[in-house]
Amino acid sequence: MCNLYQMTPKDDLERHFRARLRGEDHRAVAVGPFGWGAFLRPGPMGLAADGLECLGGQWGMIAPGSRTRRPQSRAILTNNARAETLAEKWSYREAWARGRRCLIPAAWYQEPNWETGRNIWWQLRRADGAPWALAGLWSEWTDPHTGGCVPSYTLITCNCDGHPLLGRLHKPDPKLPPDAQDKRSVVALEPADWAHWLEGSEAQARTLIRPPALEVIDASVTRQTDQLLAQRLQAW
Repeated sequence: MCNLYQMTPKDDLERHFRARLRGEDHRAVAVGPFGWGAFLRPGPMGLAADGLECLGGQWGMIAPGSRTRRPQSRAILTNNARAETLAEKWSYREAWARGRRCLIPAAWYQEPNWETGRNIWWQLRRADGAPWALAGLWSEWTDPHTGGCVPSYTLITCNCDGHPLLGRLHKPDPKLPPDAQDKRSVVALEPADWAHWLEGSEAQARTLIRPPALEVIDASVTRQTDQLLAQRLQAW
């Protein structure tokens, strides 16, 4: 799962995504669970007529009927949604059924690597220097106390066991074999797939849920970890 990413700056939102911006502050800030971030969805008349519009919202889906923006338990996080249960979980199933799919623009996202025995954070970027377009869902919630409308969104994750780079992330469970860890990855979408994700059928959207291809990721993120592992082998 991902619990920290850096929002794409305003210039990239306009240039790379050609998104129409609402009035929010679009600084390139790091976003954590239940923080404020940006998401992209088709304009009111659809992609062909209106292109993408950029909205601000809470990174953490607010469940339908909730009395508060955040769950009362700190153990409950809704900023990531497992692809396998999108149609079942109360927080996400309405948005999934209504096709409220979105893109989450990110300069980088962060994941932990534990291969050295301690956590080394990897900030994952695209090899081509472009921003990520991460697959997500969005919804709108009416605050029962103020009557205000609060947008929120969640980032979709999928299994990445066996991925040559992403499979190295997250702390492994020593009780499980390597091919059954259920390590999670974000879903990165290429520009050619944006329309199918945002406006295609559920079946079309499902075909796009997969980890980023190895060649898309800037592999230099592994350098520090690989150097430490090499030093350890030499010491042995």
